[in-house]
Amino acid sequence: MAGKLIFITGASSGIGQALALRFYQAGHALALVARRGDTLAQWAQANQLDPLRWRVYEADVSEIDSVVAAGRACIREQGVPDVVIANAGISIGMDTAVRGDLDVMTRLFAVNNIGMAATFHPFIDLMRQRGTGVLVGIGSVNGIRGFPGHGAYCASKAAVIGYCESLRVELRRSGLRVVTLCPGYIDTPLTQGNRYAMPFLMSAPRFADAAFRAIEAGVSYTVIPWQMGIVAKLLRLLPNPVFDAVFAGRSRKRRSGEA
Repeated sequence: MAGKLIFITGASSGIGQALALRFYQAGHALALVARRGDTLAQWAQANQLDPLRWRVYEADVSEIDSVVAAGRACIREQGVPDVVIANAGISIGMDTAVRGDLDVMTRLFAVNNIGMAATFHPFIDLMRQRGTGVLVGIGSVNGIRGFPGHGAYCASKAAVIGYCESLRVELRRSGLRVVTLCPGYIDTPLTQGNRYAMPFLMSAPRFADAAFRAIEAGVSYTVIPWQMGIVAKLLRLLPNPVFDAVFAGRSRKRRSGEA
């Protein structure tokens, strides 16, 4: 994978930023997408990234035309990426009985799901013509079962897993690969406000290193860290009455505006 171009959304913090640094350290060029382009540029400069090896594209991933425009700008300025990582995502608790939380759910799906498809869209035909390319979707172990107060996020990540699997089969004969990465609990701003236990909590750099190796190896699906993969499989096997009894009292994800 030496000297590839890596396109990453949600690169201004957390997993996205850690992935950007890991790929850069491996010798790759970066096309970085975030709403806060100035913040991302400051981070790149602070880490002394070679300005010839990175570009920043401002986009709101919740808006289809915005993220598609970022992809097209990358093609014009840097070429067709070798790896596209649709990392941008948000996680907010919800209560279906609260009208405003339906708007939260709408935005969450716009970013986590429609935004992912829009991220991939500008590149697929050009990658097909070239005969190579890797599309990476970031799912979650929370997409394997639904947790109380977390319905929008769990549903969105279940949709990510299903969407990436569909896309993987569709592109099977094209030379393109689709990789689904499902993080467990990673220490990022997305998880630092959680009010419940987070087993096998992993640092963002450690996650990025494992993700880099998985993408390089061409795996189709993996849970990181591997221990959470075992936990997720066991949870999936639990009969519904047992699962419900165990998790009914679990602390819920903070809702929008909740302290």
